[in-house]
Amino acid sequence: MTEDESQAAAEDLAKRLRLLMDVAVAESGTEPTYSQIADYLQERGTNLSRSRWTYMVNGHRYVQDPAVFEGLAAFFDVDAAFLLGEDGAATPEKVSAQLDLVRSMRAAKVKSYAARTLGDISPKALQAITKFLDEEMTPMPEH
Repeated sequence: MTEDESQAAAEDLAKRLRLLMDVAVAESGTEPTYSQIADYLQERGTNLSRSRWTYMVNGHRYVQDPAVFEGLAAFFDVDAAFLLGEDGAATPEKVSAQLDLVRSMRAAKVKSYAARTLGDISPKALQAITKFLDEEMTPMPEH
């Protein structure tokens, strides 16, 4: 793996981990802590140092440790293939549902901000803005 490929893999893993953290927040109302994740893995015989977790979640360094990936996949209740970004790995339904919800919430925030910022705007113009934002926030179909 080249340095560029390793960096791209690290960034992809970080995106997936942050996404899973967001899903966990949506499900439980709180973000899992490093200690909770490390304790979960430790109970299964896998060590996860704080520095390794920081590298992984921030995309600073690609970590290749099957035991850590399996443990994290179990913690977040997803397939390890998804976590690793393997070709053909399906996005878990709960992750897709949360992504849709987050997109809707972000669109609503943008619409609300636009309405407040623009102040006295005609209903027709506001409808046009809403339509544009709805189209922009609609996810592209997966290939």
